[in-house]
Amino acid sequence: MKEKSTLKKIAIFVFIIALIFFVYMAYIAKAWSYLSKDPKACINCHVMNTQYATWQHSAHGVAEVTCVECHLPTDGFINKYKAKAIDGWNHTLAFTFNTYDHAMQISDDGANRVQKNCISCHKSITSTLANNADHYHNFDDEKIENGRKCWSCHKGTPHGKVRGLTTTPHNLGVKN
Repeated sequence: MKEKSTLKKIAIFVFIIALIFFVYMAYIAKAWSYLSKDPKACINCHVMNTQYATWQHSAHGVAEVTCVECHLPTDGFINKYKAKAIDGWNHTLAFTFNTYDHAMQISDDGANRVQKNCISCHKSITSTLANNADHYHNFDDEKIENGRKCWSCHKGTPHGKVRGLTTTPHNLGVKN
């Protein structure tokens, strides 16, 4: 009987230590910030500094269009937080095990979300383009409907054309 009591105490102790470790890691990672739409949450990881700096000086940054408004689903709470959870898990694995490419590239799923949000926010422009697609936006007989992304032509939107230490003002810190 004494063995069960000791084993139970050890299990409780290990659980408490694991819980403390989890809370500490959540604090260090600023996990609560990912529930907000504050763009500064996106630079908790240093690899996003140039994206933040170029966005900050773009038309989207000046207009205070946040990362969340472009990169996450806007069709409801559940889809938004589901995407945040999946992206967060993938980012955690990539950054923990150093498996990401330092030249950050958006995932296919992320690109589809951004494309949908571009079209949604710029509906008046995109509807005109779609109506006139046979006259405009033809490149070697490729029309808008062929699946091209907005940024295949609009490369500087919203993160700038060149991303590097010499091209992004305030790149080593957050400009308030």
